[in-house]
Amino acid sequence: MDINLKLSKIEPKIKEPSFLENKGLSNEVGYYIFDYDPKYELKVRKEVSRLTNKYTKESSYPFFIAEFDLYEIIIDILNEKGYLEEVFLFEEEDGLDFSIDAIKSLLKLTSDDNLIVKYILDRTPSNCVVFVTGVGKAYPILRSHNILNNLHQKLDEVPVVLFFPGKYSGRDLVLFNTLEGSNYYRAFPLIQ
Repeated sequence: MDINLKLSKIEPKIKEPSFLENKGLSNEVGYYIFDYDPKYELKVRKEVSRLTNKYTKESSYPFFIAEFDLYEIIIDILNEKGYLEEVFLFEEEDGLDFSIDAIKSLLKLTSDDNLIVKYILDRTPSNCVVFVTGVGKAYPILRSHNILNNLHQKLDEVPVVLFFPGKYSGRDLVLFNTLEGSNYYRAFPLIQ
């Protein structure tokens, strides 16, 4: 599907009553993926920005969009904990892999108290639609399946849309159209 057409279908979709009631197919929790060719990253960002600026807390719409950029969340948490400068030193002295491992450990990405999931949960009111962005920017520190799986267990009051630079088959995610995931996802394509 043409990217402009696909982008134009986001707004009508998120306004549908069944979407806002957080019901996916078969009345499961509403988790959705908007996949796109990575070459359209800037175009997708522009549309996400337009929608988040239109559907704000102050608008007269019955919901607003809460956007969570995974990369920005990582930076916020590192800043908040006072580790951002240390991460730069880790990379300089011990290499990128060591730095990435240190960040993953600090963020508790593999534990039940994952700091990114906690960050999103703490900032998600009941009358919003969650947009999760920054998947490509946050790679290789984190993979979207980790966030989706952990969020799915804890956030079920509002619909969640993951903007994914790659392909989603309805079963598997392929980041940047080249990095295959080995996980099954219980999310629905936002636009088919």
